[in-house]
Amino acid sequence: MKALVLAGGSGTRLRPITHTSAKQLVPVANKPVLFYGLEAIAEAGIRELGLVVGDTHAEIEAAVGDGSAFGLQVTYLRQEAPLGLAHGVLIARDFLGDDDFVMYLGDNFIVGGISGLVDRFVRERPTAQIMLTKVGDPRQFGVAELDAAGRVVGLEEKPVRPKSDLALVGVYLFSQAIHAAVAELKPSWRGELEITDAIQWLIEANLRVESSVISGYWKDTGNVTDMLEVNRLVLESLDRRVSGLVDQASELIGRVVVEPGAVVERSRVVGPVIIGPGARVQDSYVGPFTSIGADCAVVRSEIEYSIVLPRASIQGVGRIESSLIGHDVEVTPAPDTPKAHRLVLGDHSKVQISS
Repeated sequence: MKALVLAGGSGTRLRPITHTSAKQLVPVANKPVLFYGLEAIAEAGIRELGLVVGDTHAEIEAAVGDGSAFGLQVTYLRQEAPLGLAHGVLIARDFLGDDDFVMYLGDNFIVGGISGLVDRFVRERPTAQIMLTKVGDPRQFGVAELDAAGRVVGLEEKPVRPKSDLALVGVYLFSQAIHAAVAELKPSWRGELEITDAIQWLIEANLRVESSVISGYWKDTGNVTDMLEVNRLVLESLDRRVSGLVDQASELIGRVVVEPGAVVERSRVVGPVIIGPGARVQDSYVGPFTSIGADCAVVRSEIEYSIVLPRASIQGVGRIESSLIGHDVEVTPAPDTPKAHRLVLGDHSKVQISS
């Protein structure tokens, strides 16, 4: 079995961060979202991986390399424009050959991995296997309709009037039959080749499409709110580890990770929190569910429930919460601003905030 990971999307819902960074590389607990998926694929025993990339290909290729760090052999497949999930299958045809494959969306986060899903597919041999989860607003997703016996009888992409609240999770398993379905597709009203239409083609051809409703945690990390929620979830599993320097005037409470080269001085850190290598926290408060990236500086400030990307500097700010702060951002005081701030800042930004 092979794997196909789609990482060609532009990440419009995470702008301005994604004006300068690939959305799949935005970190959760200081590790890119994409890496969690690659690790899950390797844990399932898959070794050959096709990685579909777009305009951010150089950044993704620099981060992933040849895949050996994950136990994978990576082949990069260039997608000139994000023309739909099924288009990703189309351009990967030569790489996939006649092998079964798992398709994984590079900005999705799934707790528990995919090993069980892969094992079930190999054991039961359906034509396709999809994962479903109940969502509050199915209009934002591909939606499955099941009959009374739980069999998939219909699929629709981002329907105006959903027939169920079961959304497709971003992991699919296919046999080679999917290629015939993809070859028959026409662009949808969105101008894309929809994987839901391809699976619907299999259903109408009386081929076997299995599904399972997952009970674990899944998120499409396409917006700031979901990024922060996934960051919270991952930080919950931290084990306390202090490898950097923490002075006697500082207090670390709970599950706090201080990476090598990080310095914490005259500060209070309440976990779960991770402070990346080379970061500096001085005269500050860092509250729960916060990830401070490598080489950041947090000085005379308060921050909680936030993600701070590498080399950002936050100095003299009263309080920041529920924020995603990009690479090389500078946050400094400015007069007459409320004490709590919520920020989404693109890379290399410079912002002045009053304390």
